[in-house]
Amino acid sequence: MSAPDPFLAYARRADRIDGLAHFRSRFVASDDLVAYFDGNSLGRPTTASVERIQRFLIQDWGGRLIRGWDEEWMDLPFTIGDRIGRVALGAAAGQTVIGDSTTVLLYKLARAAVDAPRSSGTRTEIVLDTDNFPTDRYVLDGIAAERGLTLRWIEADPASGVSPEQVAAVVGERTALVVLSHVAYRSGYLADAKRITRIAHDSGALVLWDLCHSVGSVPIELDAWEVDLAVGCTYKYLNGGPGSPAFAYVRDDLQRVLQQPIHGWMGSADVFAMGPEYVPAAGMRRFLSGTPPIVGMLAMQDTLEMIDDKGMDAVRSKSLALTDFAIELTDEWLVPLGAVLASPRDAARRGGHVTVQHPAMRQVTGALWDQGVIPDYRDPRGLRIGLSPLSTSFEETYNGMAAVREALRHELLQASGLA
Repeated sequence: MSAPDPFLAYARRADRIDGLAHFRSRFVASDDLVAYFDGNSLGRPTTASVERIQRFLIQDWGGRLIRGWDEEWMDLPFTIGDRIGRVALGAAAGQTVIGDSTTVLLYKLARAAVDAPRSSGTRTEIVLDTDNFPTDRYVLDGIAAERGLTLRWIEADPASGVSPEQVAAVVGERTALVVLSHVAYRSGYLADAKRITRIAHDSGALVLWDLCHSVGSVPIELDAWEVDLAVGCTYKYLNGGPGSPAFAYVRDDLQRVLQQPIHGWMGSADVFAMGPEYVPAAGMRRFLSGTPPIVGMLAMQDTLEMIDDKGMDAVRSKSLALTDFAIELTDEWLVPLGAVLASPRDAARRGGHVTVQHPAMRQVTGALWDQGVIPDYRDPRGLRIGLSPLSTSFEETYNGMAAVREALRHELLQASGLA
């Protein structure tokens, strides 16, 4: 009789004492799913969201028709925005709005920041890093070209991230804006947002944080950190669904100073005046442009309820336990096969996912998808393991990592001609 696997025993014990375990039954089940390791890219739908969307189609849209705008829909970008702010961003009411895609909101806020009175004149540089998400780099490159600005690059290690010391070395009297990701999309590195924000402010610059890979995964305190601006998507840990709209945060005192560049009727002072010229609304409405995507705002509300129930500290605690477990299995099972951990071991510097590198990981990813194990692949040679605390169990993590081990073994045998 073989000895019991201590890792499997740990996983089952951890699931028994998991204070978030009851949430797993609230997600839509998939018959062919063995392990879902991509919650950091697209979260799973909840059963409550399926019911909410069906109810909306029949009762709200079908039943109320255009009356829904007056009765509720016009306010949804702000009510849900405020809820995201309170539950997941550490932001007081009146500073967060749901609107466009992350790309569009990033453009709006970055353009507004570099055009702000404090940024005019000698402040001609935008600071960003070489390993930031492509959208961020592309958008800022376009803004620099539009406004005659210079991009000041921080060379970031893809296996870690941007440190406060690196930021301090490049910001100065020419810096208009610093744009960084709170959690690096490849490595999962968790930046020290509080220290970096203070460093940027000491130089007179504004800061815009990309929260796409951190919101709903790690505690965020935008007000306490005195952050100026932030954007983030809602389809990862908030489970808003494919392409669900992003959110924008603008600190209260900056709202009357910044002028976003995409003037649309929903951002005007009197939406239905249909006047001859654009007059921006007060508050966060001025950061809207077109008609809000109401259907896309529905699903995230059910995840916000779960997070509100237990709190972000409980979510973070389980997230760290899951990623610690994945790292332990990586060391035991994958490193002997030539894999390398490409994420921080220090829990304080790690977000909600880990990346394991090996030259065969692209082929491994394809093989795993065929088996119902769903990670994703990111160059260079990286298998990303995204473990959503609300929907992922420890035993699921064990099963998925065991499948990664076997798929990598198979690829190595094939490469050697022994398979």
